[in-house]
Amino acid sequence: MKLKIALLPGDGIGPEVIQQAVKVLNAIAEKYTHTFEYSKGLVGDVAIKEFNNPLPEETLKICADADAILFGAIGDPKYDNNPNAEVRPEQGLLQLRKKLGLFANIRPVHTYTSLLHKSNLKEHVIDGADLVIYRELTGGIYFGERKLSDDKLSAVDTCNYSVEEIDRIAILAFEAAKLRRKKLTLVDKSNVLETSKLWRTRVAEISKQFPSVKLNFLYADNAAMQLILKPTQFDIILTENMIGDILSDEASVISGSIGLLASASIGKHTALFEPIHGSYPTAKGKNIANPLAAILSAAMLLDHFELYDEAENIRLAVEKSIDLNITTPDLNTTNHFSTTNVGNFISDFILDDDNTFYNKSNIDLGQSTII
Repeated sequence: MKLKIALLPGDGIGPEVIQQAVKVLNAIAEKYTHTFEYSKGLVGDVAIKEFNNPLPEETLKICADADAILFGAIGDPKYDNNPNAEVRPEQGLLQLRKKLGLFANIRPVHTYTSLLHKSNLKEHVIDGADLVIYRELTGGIYFGERKLSDDKLSAVDTCNYSVEEIDRIAILAFEAAKLRRKKLTLVDKSNVLETSKLWRTRVAEISKQFPSVKLNFLYADNAAMQLILKPTQFDIILTENMIGDILSDEASVISGSIGLLASASIGKHTALFEPIHGSYPTAKGKNIANPLAAILSAAMLLDHFELYDEAENIRLAVEKSIDLNITTPDLNTTNHFSTTNVGNFISDFILDDDNTFYNKSNIDLGQSTII
């Protein structure tokens, strides 16, 4: 298969982790005789510095012309204490989602046996947790009308949802549930919100098209509690934009490291894949950032094009690196490896998994781990 992939490394550690994801994709291309062509664009603070625009037209064109987008991270500490800055890095990602029609955010949460002790939750609670959150991405309160009163003593944020916006992501979530454990949980606030009542009505109607999938309903406050009490009860969680934003970040603590969590944002004509860990500016340039989330995002990219064997090959290589403790400081505090060398091990394992072995001195020297 031939794919055109737009690379948007962004800010902070984004370029470092995307470099490792590309390395792994190139190993997949070599092993399975695919052709991946890359085009790089600026987004976030690096784009503001050059164009005073977090999403330049050139970058948008690169994305529109690509089959898929691999995204790093955006953000810089100088904006944290300046909430009134008119131009901000995160505007680039919001604009990208809206202009490309990326309406469904998909976040898998998977636990690894050898990392259960890294989570802040009890091991027996999270053992076996394997869920996916489907979050609607272009509607709701984040994109509704905003008003501040003239006297600045009151404000209004409007939450809007249409049947079309609800139906298209609900169908995606049901189709995913049908291929997994056949259980879907809609999370809403239909006890108080009209938009949530519409969500519940539409999702219940669509569920009739998927009789093999069991549909459950939870209010958002209860769902937030249940994610911590018993995350193994969930398979597919479907929800609206703001609730999904909150729950997906909450769920990120289950696996033990935010550096393990990949995501996809799906649209009608294209899709974007990104780690959820953010720009982590204090680690920039130190070669210590965990590249696994970016690498697993590349696996989701391959899944999107039905290259399932290739995606599974990446996941097996990631699991091997975790099992052998070939990981960065967030997972391995005493005997850790660099960002680059974790990427080297995974790409080597993909190319020759039968003969890839653990040799710390060789890895530290940047040498091949292949016999």
